[in-house]
Amino acid sequence: MTETGTSRARRTRPGDRSEGRDGELRRALALAIVPEIDDLTRRVVADIHAHSDAYASGTSVSHGDLWEICRDNLLRALEDFGGLPPSAGDFGQAARETGRRRAEQNVPLDTVLQAYRRGGRVMWQVMAEHLRASRAGRAEQAEGAGPARAGRAEGAAGLSAAGRGRDIADEAIASGLDTELDIAGAVWETIDRYSLVMAESYRLTQLEMEGRQDTRRVALFEAVLDGRGDDPAVASAAAAALGVPLHDRYVIVVAAQDPAAPPNLAPVLDDHGIWSFWRPRSGRYAGIVRLAAGESGVLLDLLRHRTPATAGMSPEFDRLSQAGRALRLAEQALRTLPAGSGEAAAFDDRLPEALLVGRPEIAERIVATHLGAVLDNGAERDALLDTLRIWLDNGCSAARAAEQLYCHRNTVLNRIGRIAELTGRSAESGEARLGWALALRALPLSTTDDGPLPAPRGPADPDFPDGPARRGRLR
Repeated sequence: MTETGTSRARRTRPGDRSEGRDGELRRALALAIVPEIDDLTRRVVADIHAHSDAYASGTSVSHGDLWEICRDNLLRALEDFGGLPPSAGDFGQAARETGRRRAEQNVPLDTVLQAYRRGGRVMWQVMAEHLRASRAGRAEQAEGAGPARAGRAEGAAGLSAAGRGRDIADEAIASGLDTELDIAGAVWETIDRYSLVMAESYRLTQLEMEGRQDTRRVALFEAVLDGRGDDPAVASAAAAALGVPLHDRYVIVVAAQDPAAPPNLAPVLDDHGIWSFWRPRSGRYAGIVRLAAGESGVLLDLLRHRTPATAGMSPEFDRLSQAGRALRLAEQALRTLPAGSGEAAAFDDRLPEALLVGRPEIAERIVATHLGAVLDNGAERDALLDTLRIWLDNGCSAARAAEQLYCHRNTVLNRIGRIAELTGRSAESGEARLGWALALRALPLSTTDDGPLPAPRGPADPDFPDGPARRGRLR
């Protein structure tokens, strides 16, 4: 962590006598404790182990790792606290390394911050012990305890330590009665600043790791879509990266990149507890969706009614290695839908269209052969096409078709007869009915010199010959 100019200036502002005394006291404390850094580290590591199961287990962070990181952080903090020059690197180096390493070890940030607080608490305890010991020593001398008694105290603590103790006591007495409170505030200010630098490094490392994971996840998803999931190693790696089983219920959905549609459909599916993963691919969005039993219909309903996307859905498959084949079927389902329509279709529901869309010349020939004469009849064309579609959709029942068309059943029969007359085919012939049904499905996929041919309309269309404006009137 780098020291801010504000905090450094606050400790050394010229002309401020109390700040100068506090600075000298901090320096004396730091000089006294730095030589004891290994003992301080031992106490901090023991305290962290006593208060954190995550560290005590040694699973993510070994004892040696914790010792090394604690020692580096404590040394930098003491040097920074006392205004001493850093012994190696800048003051924030240890905090940044802690954040990076703990993020890579998946130690929760709250756990690391708690360890910093425990370390700060122990460091303050050690400083308080030094303050009390040095004051006690000076008090004994002031009371005339004599050189022999003072010599025994110095012998127990070491001559150099006794000298440092006198320096600490001198500065503590000069600083006034609130010395310990002031020092405690300075300690926690230092720990807080180091904690912020550590947390920032932790979060940056997390973002970098997530970026690398996303890159790997995308690459493996692309690999299974390209058909490389047949390699067991690729399939296993993709399953691990996506966080899903190798064997389960899946579909592939391909959605057109429509400006009116969201970049992917994951949020809508997430809201309904359906897992998915999406990526842009060849001008479209491809997604793999994991389904529970019976969710295929739910998914299709969400695609149709909760998103503006035009999308095709593959049949279900149960192994990730089959994702490449499923992608091709989903793309074919999408190709059967009008661009920008906002419709969604399952491949199994669009089998005739899927066959026809891949062979446009055959689709055009089916239309020309089975409905060419109807298309050329401009005056009756729309009414005949719409009636034919509804009649076929209702099992060739004139009565049920008449209900949807809001007309008399004889009107339906007359129109079907007119189609049979124009096309030269019998309405009773199964082959003729099949041809008409295929031609109606091929109609939106066929083109003329003026562009795509229009699809037949339904009774809800206001321009439909027997639409809302004419409902209730029988012919």
